[in-house]
Amino acid sequence: MSIAKIVWAVSILAAIVLAFVTFEYAGAILAVLGLASGYFVSADHRRGLLVATVFLLLGSEALGAIPVLGEHLTAILTSYSHLLAAASVMVIVVVTVQRLLPAKAD
Repeated sequence: MSIAKIVWAVSILAAIVLAFVTFEYAGAILAVLGLASGYFVSADHRRGLLVATVFLLLGSEALGAIPVLGEHLTAILTSYSHLLAAASVMVIVVVTVQRLLPAKAD
């Protein structure tokens, strides 16, 4: 298993756990894990991540009307959308740095 998959797995598990546990640094933990996860996004998955982030941020509360489960699903999707938002910020930074720096000669 690659380091990228491990970072993403830990990040997703943290997003699920932190959806139900509230404490002072929960948002900071999600932000740091999201930034770390975003660093490992490959070039061919960047656009998909950005699109998924936008749609999840806008629609994370869509399942709230489901009896019993809706509240929990909304909490998980909201937490995960915050993780993806931080990952998207890192993707934008990585792409910007790659465009500003000269290409390496092979």
